[in-house]
Amino acid sequence: MFNSITIKSFFTALLLTVPLFFSTNTTTQAQTITGTVLDAQSKQPLPGAAIRQVGTSRGVVSQEDGSFEFRLSENGELRLLITYLGYKDQEVDVRRNQKDLEIYMLPDTYISDDVFVSATRADETSPITYTNVEGEEIERRNLGQDVPYLLQSTPSVTTTSDAGAGIGYTGIRIRGVDPARINVTINGIPVNDAESHGVFWVNLPDLSSSTENIQIQRGVGTSTNGAAAFGGTINLQTSSSRVEPFGEINTGIGSFNTQKYNVKLGSGLMENGWQFEGRLSKIDSDGFIDRASSDLDSYFLSAARHGERSLLRADVFSGKERTYQAWYGIEESVLENDRTFNEAGTEKAGEPYEDQVDNYQQNYYQLHYSYKLTENWNANVSAFYTKGFGYFEEYKADEDLTDYDIEPILPSTPSESDLVRRRWLDNDFYGTIFSTKFTPNDIWNLTLGGGYNYYDGAHFGEVIWARYAGDSEIEDRYYDNDGIKNDFNLYGKLQYGITDNLNSYLDLQVRGVNYEFLGNGFVRSAGSSVRDSLVTLQQTDDLMFFNPKFGFVYQLPDQQRLYASFAVGNKEPTRDEYVDSSPESRPDSERLYNVELGYRGDFRRHYLGANVYGMFYRDQLVPTGAINDVGEIVRENVPESYRIGLELQGGLSVSEHLSVSANATFSRNKIVEYTQFTDQYDANFNYLGQQATTYEETDIAFSPSLITNGVIGYQTGALNAELVSKYVSRQYLDNTQTESRSIDPYFVNDLRISYSLDKISLLEGITATLQVNNIFDHEYETNGYTFGWLQAGEPVNYNYYYPQAGTNFLFQLTWKF
Repeated sequence: MFNSITIKSFFTALLLTVPLFFSTNTTTQAQTITGTVLDAQSKQPLPGAAIRQVGTSRGVVSQEDGSFEFRLSENGELRLLITYLGYKDQEVDVRRNQKDLEIYMLPDTYISDDVFVSATRADETSPITYTNVEGEEIERRNLGQDVPYLLQSTPSVTTTSDAGAGIGYTGIRIRGVDPARINVTINGIPVNDAESHGVFWVNLPDLSSSTENIQIQRGVGTSTNGAAAFGGTINLQTSSSRVEPFGEINTGIGSFNTQKYNVKLGSGLMENGWQFEGRLSKIDSDGFIDRASSDLDSYFLSAARHGERSLLRADVFSGKERTYQAWYGIEESVLENDRTFNEAGTEKAGEPYEDQVDNYQQNYYQLHYSYKLTENWNANVSAFYTKGFGYFEEYKADEDLTDYDIEPILPSTPSESDLVRRRWLDNDFYGTIFSTKFTPNDIWNLTLGGGYNYYDGAHFGEVIWARYAGDSEIEDRYYDNDGIKNDFNLYGKLQYGITDNLNSYLDLQVRGVNYEFLGNGFVRSAGSSVRDSLVTLQQTDDLMFFNPKFGFVYQLPDQQRLYASFAVGNKEPTRDEYVDSSPESRPDSERLYNVELGYRGDFRRHYLGANVYGMFYRDQLVPTGAINDVGEIVRENVPESYRIGLELQGGLSVSEHLSVSANATFSRNKIVEYTQFTDQYDANFNYLGQQATTYEETDIAFSPSLITNGVIGYQTGALNAELVSKYVSRQYLDNTQTESRSIDPYFVNDLRISYSLDKISLLEGITATLQVNNIFDHEYETNGYTFGWLQAGEPVNYNYYYPQAGTNFLFQLTWKF
């Protein structure tokens, strides 16, 4: 489904690239690496540095001018380990026959940028289930789609896109856990909205281009900061300042008139210790769904100063989005005939309303400071401020004017009107996080930390046009509601080596929340699924949570480890769940008991991993299948529910050029007992109350029992190709395990091909990347919702789905200098 080129010309171009797979030079090539070892700051050569190939005993020493020549062993890894007295050890990935490699060494006193995320990250000594996605992999996958799509091949992950192509509003689930329970941090700073607890990735366009690495923690994970630290964590570290100057331009095009442009510049580490880095990005796409366009702008600026024992860094980044609303999905009966229909704005007579858009900007300001108090003791503190402001605008037909606080001027004036409304959000979010780590020896270390943040969100609505405006005035607000939230946490982590091989882990966190909201707003009327009612909202709530975690890691020979952990997580309801209730009927907070038991082994040519998990909930908030008028899923408490599963991972280097990797999650996701309440109406649609139906051992909505991912990679010289496959089993739209209200299983395959040219005139290199998504043109949906009622005793149900694009492509040229 190409908008820019025809299918015929596209596949002709694709076939022309196929011979590249078979053009490998089969003659024996020289396997010699040449390079120079330099001081990162002064750029002076370092004579006498030891260079060794990982996995072998083969090594050389750099000459007086820092140069070296190294012949690789066939039995070792394509990686060099460089050591030099007074400098940090460094590992460098290399290619066979690579020439003029420059290796920059950092002094032992140099504090790297990863210090700001180390307190909340897991490593091999932590009994946490996690996956790291490194910068090279991010760069290879980053063709303009949102962060969730860069992570969709990691274990237990499913993703969705409202526009159907991964640009615009996107979402991610981990083990079936919804986005409001997945804690997201950038450099340790919380990103999740304090009220909805979700992350709107559309407000962070092209953040991947400024991301050095990402860690995904599955389960409760380590103590961290943010409202959604409950069942999954995504921790992003923005670009770790590079020691050498650089420049980069990315230009990309794709299906559905997708365009991506960005430019990145960096000063490198200067002799005075300063580093500067910046990025400017533009992404546009019409989307697969009709009128699901995205107009995205962003920038990223960073300045860092390295002292003798300190690091000061300031990051400023921003994202601005204007997207046509596609969050209503497509009704099932329409989907059968038109997979791209978008009903948003179609209430308007004639053509759809052209400004049915979401228009929002978010600015992030972060200041980080780290100081090495002694050789084994460091302290970090960060301050942040996030400013968000914008609205969504929509045309509404035949609205009751009293719902907008508008009265007719005369008795004969209509009491209903077509109108255009804007619902605004203007919020301020600021605070601090801090941590200190003491490592007196190899036996134990202690980390203490915490954070405090304050959120003030103004919610208000305006009618900007009405066919019958009554007694309204310009800029009148028909609702005005402030939400204020204070959130703090303190934690301590102790790691202690019981023996040389057995390490213990203890993590204790206390978190407190104070939440109040003032003014008035709209809530659903009892028994009504059609219209909201304006009511006064004045509530407050104080919550205190204790989140303990402990576990053990046993180190086996040959880079193998076993781990086991138990953790408790607690979480408060979202703003909507407070607003749509009274203090007497509001939902309870949730509690999660999490057990993880795993194995990981990294060998020379392959790796293996297995993890058994149990997530046992008390008062979990589960989706009912219904949504409110802005597309948010309605949830309610269930007393007991659980997720148990097995995660498997493995990878193998079949040959010098060919590799395969795969992961699979087998799970059982159940509510022990669930009661569904269904509205009842007579034949004339008069409300009769609700009917209760109880289900036992029923599947939790949006929780597939099987998720698999596979990657077949082929690399030779400058050519790199990957076939990426994903299978997701059936997902139910509500908690009744009814197949007629479910998302069908899907199996999707993508192809990615890149070709790089190095050291060409005036440039460090050019890389061309072509990604063909859904190469077999499979029709599938990744998300949806359902609602229904009983009328005259007969069930009436409506299912809405979010279809994803058929065969489509993204192409990008990267120019490095």
